[in-house]
Amino acid sequence: MTHKALARKHRPRSFAEVSTQEHVSETLRRAVATDRVGHAYLFCGPRGVGKTTLARVLAMALNCPDRSDDGEPCGTCDSCGRIWGGHTALDVVEIDAASNRGVDDARDLRERAMYSPSADGRTKVYIVDEAHMLTREAWNALLKILEEPPPRVIFVFATTEPQKIQQAAAPILSRCQRFDFRRIGVSDIVAQLQRVLGAEGSGAPLEALRVIARKADGGMRDALSLLDQVLSLTGGEVDLDSVRRVLGLVEDERYVELLDILAESRHEEVFSLIQQLVDEGYDLVEFYHGLLDILRVLLRLRLAPEADVDVQGGLRDQLLERASRFAVGDLVRMLSAAADLESQGSLRRSPNPRLPIEMLLLRMSFLDRTVQLEELIGALGGAPPSRGGAGSSGTESNGSGASRGSGGDSRAVPGGGASASSVADKEGEEVHAESSGGEAPGTTDAGEAAADPHPVVAPPLRTTDDPATAWGFWLEAGSDFPRGLRPYLHAAEVATDDDGRLVIVVPTGPAAERLDEPAVRASIAEGLARHLGHRPELRVEALGEAPDPERRVTVEEVRSDTLKALFRQEPRLERAVQELDLELMD
Repeated sequence: MTHKALARKHRPRSFAEVSTQEHVSETLRRAVATDRVGHAYLFCGPRGVGKTTLARVLAMALNCPDRSDDGEPCGTCDSCGRIWGGHTALDVVEIDAASNRGVDDARDLRERAMYSPSADGRTKVYIVDEAHMLTREAWNALLKILEEPPPRVIFVFATTEPQKIQQAAAPILSRCQRFDFRRIGVSDIVAQLQRVLGAEGSGAPLEALRVIARKADGGMRDALSLLDQVLSLTGGEVDLDSVRRVLGLVEDERYVELLDILAESRHEEVFSLIQQLVDEGYDLVEFYHGLLDILRVLLRLRLAPEADVDVQGGLRDQLLERASRFAVGDLVRMLSAAADLESQGSLRRSPNPRLPIEMLLLRMSFLDRTVQLEELIGALGGAPPSRGGAGSSGTESNGSGASRGSGGDSRAVPGGGASASSVADKEGEEVHAESSGGEAPGTTDAGEAAADPHPVVAPPLRTTDDPATAWGFWLEAGSDFPRGLRPYLHAAEVATDDDGRLVIVVPTGPAAERLDEPAVRASIAEGLARHLGHRPELRVEALGEAPDPERRVTVEEVRSDTLKALFRQEPRLERAVQELDLELMD
């Protein structure tokens, strides 16, 4: 016996059986019942959502001798059976415009449409599928008959790309009633699959059907075709494992493992994970599409932990825990980078998708954290960042490494190259932007400000007679540092020499050069004087070796010289590098 595909066997026979498209089916049913059927229709929408099916049901209703008063065809008479099955019928003609697209085909259609229906009370219906494939000349040949068709003749054009008709023959749109079909929701597809399985005497767990429904991407025909494949594999029973095998889907555990790798920056394990997937025969393109879904779910859970996401209960808990390891801004960047891989065509153009996918995952594993814009401004010597509370009305953090002010949403992202709005920090290190001191904009004198009912009492100032101990007190106080030198001062080694001078030892480089400036020394001495009771004498020593004329120049030295040249061109860049501890990339 010849097997009939489920998509054909369980095609709807009435307007009421068509899922999701009630805005179309109900309109057509009422038009049939009240004898207000148009002479030309344009059905637009994705594949497999019921365009051709509804065109056939409309033809059945118009020619059914046992049609109900509400416009529904009986679905069982000889006329309905022939139209429903797509067999030859005198008054209902289906044309594939992909293979009959020329002007001669359109003229032949026009001539055939001039003949009356085969019997009184019947209607001739021409269903033109893939209508966007018709040429401009073919549409021009049909214009007149579409505007003034013969009696009892109806045209139904079905297309997945109505914009092509708009470009090739815009006048056609005004001569047709247009209906836009929607994608079918996951719940509606699952309900239909359950009905089909019940009619076939089979069963399936709900989660397996949900996987099929999500893979169908809104198309009922695709969902039934996938179910047909699974039934062929299993012999009648459907389970989650068989669905994954047929669809080539990667297990959820692999994505959880990948998220752990990205969160912990275990870069080398990216290659091992991809190698395992290749060795086990998985399709890397399917893995990539699954990655997009997982990142989207992860972002939703990070934004709203109680969000209703379409995943299994156990997986939801695992993803919720992994989502807390990433900032919202970082998840947005990861999802954007993953989406760009397909939108830019890199995945489609590559004969081997393994390399672009591995590079994508490596970029994610090396992803640096987002820096608040206020911190970056503070690092460049601007106003110090606000520290929250009712008084910080100028900006508010949105929890994602970005800040929102009165002018909109702004963020600075490390790793963005040399643009003014993004600076890359060293991997894994936290960025701190320090104030340059002084009065913040918007503050007022003590006499003008209202009295604080709960004044903050400053801790007592610690003093000592030892300059090295005073140095430690000064660093702990955390104020009055020369701009851009905070990390160097914390890393410096200090001691007191025989003459009682404070010796500051720093590495050779920009820090040593800055500390040699009289203004910088005076600022440090002034800060130490608060803890010593007098201004100490300072001496700066730089760690380093005397240059060897025969020694080869290293990459680090080339980078250092390049940085110095850049600093001379843009002094603000030097402050940002010193404050945020940035590195020059190749």
